[in-house]
Amino acid sequence: MARDVIVVGAGPVGLMTAGELRLGGADVVVYERLPQPTRQSRGASFTRRTAECFEQRGLLERLGPTEPADSHFGGVPIDLGMLEEDHYGHRGVSQFRTERMLEQWVGELGVPVLRGREVTALRQDGEGVVVRADGAGGPCEERAAYLVGCDGGRSTVRRLAKIAFPGTEGRRGFLTADVTGIATRKRRIGENLPGGSMVMAMDLEEGVTRVVVHEAGTPPPRDRDAVAFLDLADAWQRLTGESLHHGRCRWISCFTDASRAAAAYRSGRVFLAGDAAHVQPPAMAQGLSVGVQDAVNLGWKLAAVTAGRAGEELLDTYHAERHPVGAQLARNARAAIELRLSGEDMDPVREVVGELLSHPDAAAYAAGMLSNLGVRYDLAKGDHPLLGRRMPPARALTLADGTRTTVARLLHTGHGLLLTTPGADPRLTAAAREFTGLDTVTATWTTTPADEAADAVLVRPDGYVAWTAPGTADTLTDALARWFGGR
Repeated sequence: MARDVIVVGAGPVGLMTAGELRLGGADVVVYERLPQPTRQSRGASFTRRTAECFEQRGLLERLGPTEPADSHFGGVPIDLGMLEEDHYGHRGVSQFRTERMLEQWVGELGVPVLRGREVTALRQDGEGVVVRADGAGGPCEERAAYLVGCDGGRSTVRRLAKIAFPGTEGRRGFLTADVTGIATRKRRIGENLPGGSMVMAMDLEEGVTRVVVHEAGTPPPRDRDAVAFLDLADAWQRLTGESLHHGRCRWISCFTDASRAAAAYRSGRVFLAGDAAHVQPPAMAQGLSVGVQDAVNLGWKLAAVTAGRAGEELLDTYHAERHPVGAQLARNARAAIELRLSGEDMDPVREVVGELLSHPDAAAYAAGMLSNLGVRYDLAKGDHPLLGRRMPPARALTLADGTRTTVARLLHTGHGLLLTTPGADPRLTAAAREFTGLDTVTATWTTTPADEAADAVLVRPDGYVAWTAPGTADTLTDALARWFGGR
């Protein structure tokens, strides 16, 4: 019997996608090319919104201790302390640590992760997708209703699905390594150097320092596998006068300033998420973060369609909502890299950007782009300030029995939420009972700004507000049908 979904790639995005699908009741399997989890750790930070996505599923605390991550745009700092809302991300979290946490979670949910299975071909028809893969036992084929490619910037799934990947070629080369045994001064958001060079050093975990070097005029390496720690250490010494040669390199890689976004996030029954859909320099903690948010947007929708709870048209909202985010990410990355690495000629522009970011409104806008708290989807017509935005997961409620809880805790199930106050029209909860994948909770808001008060709020499984009363022109029945009933 065919599965509901095959996810290709067991990185953070693939594992998060698989977990979201399973929470929604889908029969899902993960294919991973590598035979064992890698100790490589390209991602070392994630944004505030990604932390909230983990918190919505009860996963953030599983990561253990992290540090708050400062914000900047192209090396120009943003003072997050002057903003009313918390935009601080999390840093010092190796990608290996995130993957290990997510793989444990999907294992608890019963999702098989098949390692050493490399996708080589696919074909799709009106009923599903047939995936061919090579593994230890030889070639095999498996059929599923849908396929999600989370297999990175060089995505095989994207290539096989013939999805275009427009953008800019890399012109600059960067070296990055995780090093032990060094005590260099920390440069957590990076330090600009004369001529357009840059160095960065941040704590990754106890005793491990993430080091990044860009030496102006250095083109992208032709052979990633040929990059050696000596190359990085020599460049660091030329730029800073400090020696890292005595350090022990746990992992080294390189990247470029290429920036691309897929022309489509969907081709028939094939979807893309994460780096398979968008790549950019890992200089703003955006790649992994936006990929996890892709997963949280797509997973519940795909699960609802495979279970028959929603119609196929729900899947079209994935590209409509996430493609603009990926395109903005690609644009922002290009702008930030030029601002950071264009040398002294860019100093006047940096000064102007710094002055602009000293104003709370401008800082809030820029911080919202970088924290991803500024994402707003076109979900319904209305004027409520939360409509189309994420419901803050830390927002507290008091239940009828006096128990205090938060929106995040109520979203652990992966269901949608209809939150009503005791004085709300009882017909609202009656209408919601006709729909599955939706929890109805009556509670008093313990903490909420006056302008965001509402008698009832419909929150999608990904945490975004799809309807409010008052404040939305559509009826609750219309909103429920669109997001939970397929009508």
